[in-house]
Amino acid sequence: MSSVASFSAWDYVVFTLMLVISAGIGVYYAFAGGGQSSSADFLVGGRSMTAVPVALSLTASFMSAITVLGTPVEVYQYGAIFMLICFSYVLMVAVSSEIFLPIFYRLGITSTYEYLEMRYNKVIRLFGTVLFIIQTVLYTGLVIYAPALALNQVTGVDLWGAVMSTGVVCTLYCTLGGLKAVVWTDVFQVGIMLAGLLAVIVQSVLLQGGIYTIISDSAQGGRLNLWDFDPNPLRRHTFWSITVGGTFLWTSVYGINQAQVQRYISCKSLFHAKMALYINLVSLWAISICSVFCGLCLYSVYKSCDPWTARKVSALDQLMPYLVLDILRGYPGVPGLFVAAAYSGTLSTVSSSVNALAAVTIADLIRPYLSLSEKQLSWASKGLSLFYGAVCIGMAGVASLMGGMLQAAISIAGVVGGPLLGLFSLGIMFPCANAKGGLAGLLSGLALSLWVCIGAQIYPPRPENCRPLALVTHGCNFSGGTNWTANTEENLERPFLADSWYSLSYLYFGPLGTVTVITVGLIVSILSGGRQMKVQSGLMLSKEDLTFYKAYNVLKEKVSGNAGKFDLVQELERSFGKTNFAFCDVELSTQTPA
Repeated sequence: MSSVASFSAWDYVVFTLMLVISAGIGVYYAFAGGGQSSSADFLVGGRSMTAVPVALSLTASFMSAITVLGTPVEVYQYGAIFMLICFSYVLMVAVSSEIFLPIFYRLGITSTYEYLEMRYNKVIRLFGTVLFIIQTVLYTGLVIYAPALALNQVTGVDLWGAVMSTGVVCTLYCTLGGLKAVVWTDVFQVGIMLAGLLAVIVQSVLLQGGIYTIISDSAQGGRLNLWDFDPNPLRRHTFWSITVGGTFLWTSVYGINQAQVQRYISCKSLFHAKMALYINLVSLWAISICSVFCGLCLYSVYKSCDPWTARKVSALDQLMPYLVLDILRGYPGVPGLFVAAAYSGTLSTVSSSVNALAAVTIADLIRPYLSLSEKQLSWASKGLSLFYGAVCIGMAGVASLMGGMLQAAISIAGVVGGPLLGLFSLGIMFPCANAKGGLAGLLSGLALSLWVCIGAQIYPPRPENCRPLALVTHGCNFSGGTNWTANTEENLERPFLADSWYSLSYLYFGPLGTVTVITVGLIVSILSGGRQMKVQSGLMLSKEDLTFYKAYNVLKEKVSGNAGKFDLVQELERSFGKTNFAFCDVELSTQTPA
């Protein structure tokens, strides 16, 4: 394998500067305003954050290096249909802000899994916590390792040096500065991610002679395959798998995942928390559209000579770093900016995960069983951040056994996130759901999701379901190049389920788990006397939680009664108020009435 260029001194300077600024923000928040004096300061930012930084932090948390490096390759290989994920973001924001956010904010909880004990029992809470810890450690290992490997192969950046430096910097600012440091470094890192992607887009457009050329090349190569309404669930990517599957996947991330919910409850009011979600939608779109367009640029530049087939890179995930060094080598420091963008994605995701893991462990596994002072809990939070940082670095080794970045990440999120989303939805929307139904549903959904995911790993779907697009090498300066074809295990004897059940699109792993949990949970709950249950209203969704209902009431009040000027945003904020019980002297009783 040959490399087009290697990192220059200026590239290392830009990359190191990004790490230093990230660490500096952590050091600043460790000492600013008296430091992190309590576990609430450390874990939920003292519940004083405003909408804009939280919105950018929400985006950065799961827009990792997997987005920066994996999405363009997805488009290069399979076409721009993945852009439809933007529709699922809209649905996800609506569902998360109207159904899940009001409940968690009202309860003023540090860990989302506290809700499971209030609604079901302690066993289900512990089950949910352990599942979250396993899912997050696995996902974070992938997020650290995948970009380090891709960049090492192309730029020569030392693999374990990169893994260790990102892991250590993350752990440092998480341990020192808590959630405030995580949120503000995320804001900085979103800027770096966008700058890195835009640098590639601008140079590609200049090189290819305009946006029209890139679009035209992509159309001729079949990359603009946006509208595919085939309802077949075995097809890897269609309009339905991306919008429906994507909505379930991202709702399990934004609606119930500890890393995201921790940010909502750090906001100073419910209105700020909801606004953070809607502002986050804009930055999600920006990064997704930029990364998809980078994929089209990648195809336009290499339409006649695919570097992977030509053996210039050893894995598809290395194509973006290869492109950067190829087209930006004449601009010292700019390749370093792109690598900083990829690692900014890694840092933001790992820091969110480490902080969320510490919060969950304190709230679910330490505080209920040990009587510690606030000072001791604060030190325990920092110690746990250090511990989980080390675990995630170690887990990066396991990640080397997984396949393509984007699909592996979504599979991990779907297999565990889907059943957990079902468990929370069951409790929030169905008054008859009880602990027996919740546990039976969770175990069934998890078993089914794991079964199909493991089956898909052993027997990969056939090319007719994946439909990879042609990659050619006739324009390369060597002989013997052949068109790329999918690498399938033809020698492996395939059972009947391999071409049906195991070939289910990986985007449906999440919905499968969610629907199974709700269906089994409702049946078992009704059979075990769930209809006689009396659930406290604070644990269920009500019409008063809905933004449209509150806006309607505010307008109705103003139209029917008081004339004169009024500010709808201000009135809504007043209407929502600080409904987080962390601010009130009232405590919500978790005892079920007799």
